[in-house]
Amino acid sequence: MARHPQPRRITLGGREAVALTVEEYEQLIASRRQIGGQSARVRVLAHEAKRTEQLLHDLESLIGPTDHGPHEPDTTCLRCEIAALVRRHRAPASS
Repeated sequence: MARHPQPRRITLGGREAVALTVEEYEQLIASRRQIGGQSARVRVLAHEAKRTEQLLHDLESLIGPTDHGPHEPDTTCLRCEIAALVRRHRAPASS
């Protein structure tokens, strides 16, 4: 494993600080911008996931129970097929 570089420590006005070259500082700022953009995308994705979960919940509520008697087989019941689809999408992904 590669060792992490040790920062150059200096003391300014009695306070410890880290000295960066201009290039290191620019890389730090660029990294912060990238992380900021990524965190914004993660927030959007999390919001979309919550909306999707709510949609699945609402669909389940509309479908209602799918317990039918022998007069209506599950293979021809659209409500049953939609309920099964919702359950498959709601189940946690297998790794």
